[in-house]
Amino acid sequence: MIPFSLLDLSPVPAGHSVREALANTKDLAQHAEQLGYKRYWMAEHHNMRGIASAATAVLIGHVAGATSTMRVGSGGIMLPNHAPLVIAEQFGTLAELYPDRIDLGLGRAPGTDMQTARALRRSMDNADNFPEDVLELLAYLDDPTDGTKILSVPGVGTKVPVWILGSSTYGAQMAAHYGLPYAFASHFAPAELSNASKIYRRSFRPSKYLEKSHFMLAANVFAANTDEEGAYLRTSMQQAFINLRTGRPGPLPAPVADLEALVGPVAIKMVEDALRISAVGAPETVKAKLLELIATYEPDELIFTGQIHDHQSRKRSFEIAAKVMEQINGERQAAE
Repeated sequence: MIPFSLLDLSPVPAGHSVREALANTKDLAQHAEQLGYKRYWMAEHHNMRGIASAATAVLIGHVAGATSTMRVGSGGIMLPNHAPLVIAEQFGTLAELYPDRIDLGLGRAPGTDMQTARALRRSMDNADNFPEDVLELLAYLDDPTDGTKILSVPGVGTKVPVWILGSSTYGAQMAAHYGLPYAFASHFAPAELSNASKIYRRSFRPSKYLEKSHFMLAANVFAANTDEEGAYLRTSMQQAFINLRTGRPGPLPAPVADLEALVGPVAIKMVEDALRISAVGAPETVKAKLLELIATYEPDELIFTGQIHDHQSRKRSFEIAAKVMEQINGERQAAE
């Protein structure tokens, strides 16, 4: 059995409002729970008109309150933007409200541009305190030790599961060293996927948090009734990625019939490379791609994402992905 989860950035489609985007997230989460998704994660981004998940802990609480069994968490919280104690209190509160359902994925990037990072009161001294901050946060969520003077209340003793997120080998080495689960951002930065997965598994040291390594692979999914429809739906995320890389972020664009005519071949090559960990098309095409990814990287878990302009098409895409994973898991189980 390979668990499958969902990463939602609460996309704001062009022509729609933030309020609609947040309502869509609630609706998609309830749909995902019915479909058997294990986790529903949201990510911290700032100053982006196309993403509504900036107040990530608030949105996690909203989604957890609208669901009942699925784990809900961050993929991730950009820890350098925050004091570890504040995050411990936020996720400790969530853990007390929704016991054994909250995950805390941590990243070391700002999740925004440098000017906005300054507005978040993030230090610009270039010091990398991420490992120390992670250890401090873990301590706040753990049982108190003798002489502890600062307690996270709520938070202390909740032992919220902490994940390390990354798009390079740095996060893989750190997660392995501390014995934590690791999620790789292969959905937009696949260059080091193979190296990171090998380093993490090879270097993993069992800990009180995790006995054996747990590697999660992120993949884009644009599933539809036909290959052509899946490719059409994908053009929204392709445009959004190109716009972000060229300094023109905005709401999630509507899909287009001829993307290359709109953006040119150079942009097409760039976005195809960055988003190559994607399953696009009809159910059988999506299944073939996911089987290829599973065979190549042997993930312990998959997490799907996909920014699709039309909400109903997005729900349908994740529905197809869930059914495909049920087929794959059933076939694997029968073969054992």
